[in-house]
Amino acid sequence: MAAIGGDEQSTPTMAESPNQPIVDTSIPFYMHTSDNPGIALVPVSFDGFDYHSWRRGVMRALSVKNKLSFINGDCKRPDPDSSSYQLWERCDDMVTSWILNSLAKEIADSVEYVTDAIELWKELEDRYDQTNGTKLYQIQKEINDLSQGALDITGHYTKMKRLWEELNTLIARSHCTCNCTCGARESMHKAEQDRRLIQFLIGLNETYIVVRGSILMKNPRPIIAQAFSLLIQEERQERN
Repeated sequence: MAAIGGDEQSTPTMAESPNQPIVDTSIPFYMHTSDNPGIALVPVSFDGFDYHSWRRGVMRALSVKNKLSFINGDCKRPDPDSSSYQLWERCDDMVTSWILNSLAKEIADSVEYVTDAIELWKELEDRYDQTNGTKLYQIQKEINDLSQGALDITGHYTKMKRLWEELNTLIARSHCTCNCTCGARESMHKAEQDRRLIQFLIGLNETYIVVRGSILMKNPRPIIAQAFSLLIQEERQERN
C-alpha cells in the first residue's frame, strides 16, 4: 500500500473477513464516517482569551481522532507526485477546518488563507502563546486570594485546581525533563504538593477549623485528594 511521505507509515488498509472488512484505525489517514469539515473540536470557540485552556481542549480532541501529527509536524506533507499525497491533503484540510470551526469568527477570518494545519497552528501559537510575567502574576494572585466563601468544598477545590492547572500550563516549558536519579525531582514534587495543600486549607471557611487542624497534624501530610475526602465527609456531617 502507499505510504505517508518517506514511506514511514502506511495508508488505510482493509482486509476481507467472513463478515466485514477490517479497517486499520491506528494510522493518521484514517477518517471515521462521522468526521466532517463542519465539526468544532471544543464546545466554546476561542475568542482571544484563555488560550491555553482552549489549546489543551483542541489537542485532546485531535489526539482522540489520531490527528495530532498534522499540527506537530510528525505527519509531513508528501511529495505532490506521491500516491499518498491526496490522502494527506484530505486529512490536513479536515484538521484545518476543525480548528477554524473552533475559533471565533473574527479570528478564523484572519487565518482563513493559511496553507495547511501546521501553519495555522503555528500562527495561533505565535499570536497567543505568550507566557509573560503579568499573566503569571495574575494567576498566582488569584490563587493566593482565593477563599471558599459561599462555595461548597467541591466548588472551592475545583476553582483552585483549575487555577493550578492553568499555572502549570504556563510554566510547563521551564520544567526539568532530565532523567533524574538523585531523588530531587520527587522531593520537589512533594514540596509542591504540600504547598498546594496549605493553599487549599488556608482558603477554607472557619467552619472547618477543627478538621483543618487535624489534617495539618497528620504525619506524613496527606495528599490533597485525601484532604478533600476528609473535608467532604465533614461537610456531609454538618448538613445532616
